[in-house]
Amino acid sequence: MSITADYHMHTHHSGDSDAPMEDMIKSALDKGLEQICFTEHQDLDFPDWYDLPEFPFILDVDSYREEFLHYKEIYADRIDMNFGVEIGMQTHIADANAEFVKRGGYDFVIASIHLVDKKDPFYPDFWEGDTIENIYRKCFNSTLENIRLFTEFDVLGHIDYISRYAPEGDTTYSYRRFADQIDEILLYLIRNDKGLDFNSKLLGNDISLLPNPVPDVLKRYKELGGRIITVGSDAHTPEKIACGFEKMHEIASACGFKEYYTFDKRTPVAHAL
Repeated sequence: MSITADYHMHTHHSGDSDAPMEDMIKSALDKGLEQICFTEHQDLDFPDWYDLPEFPFILDVDSYREEFLHYKEIYADRIDMNFGVEIGMQTHIADANAEFVKRGGYDFVIASIHLVDKKDPFYPDFWEGDTIENIYRKCFNSTLENIRLFTEFDVLGHIDYISRYAPEGDTTYSYRRFADQIDEILLYLIRNDKGLDFNSKLLGNDISLLPNPVPDVLKRYKELGGRIITVGSDAHTPEKIACGFEKMHEIASACGFKEYYTFDKRTPVAHAL
């Protein structure tokens, strides 16, 4: 079997994408996908000092839903489309995020850490003023704290997202080095029937790179009893949809997974790998 569902993608409804929704759908069809889920960004209280427009990640849900339903009807006999959201977690907005999700009628919710101490790891200044190891530890501490406070989600997004943007040449990150913290996060997810977003974004830039989470983390999740993984490209442009999915299939199988999941009205649905 192959992976035929991409469960992490963004369109012009997200502040960091200009992609037309229909172009994303057509690309998914061209790549032989049978199901997709749009997961537009909602990041409340995102810092405004970066080179972004004001309120870059506040989702206009009504506009998003209207366009989604329009294309869902048009393409109903060609591809299964679901309505999702990616929530940016911060502890002080946990309640607001929960209320936002409850109002939205989503099929699928990803919870992600995009900021640590109100700073974005994409920007070089994030990595200044502390050791890289301490920064990673702050990020994993923040992840655990946030998923304990905000529980209205289905999978944890790209658990080691921060590693994407570490200074060039740094080799600080590995599962083994941060196993104590990562295991605590994984165990919390498992005990609360939450899954992992298995994210191929980096493979769209270089197939020799590793996904998020790295294979050692994915394998550990399985060893601890984890079963729910969704597979997503984190595509922000049509050509990146389903990037690296053959390699993702190989990694997931090697880690012991026999199934991956999609969601319908927040209910997981298993598919054979």
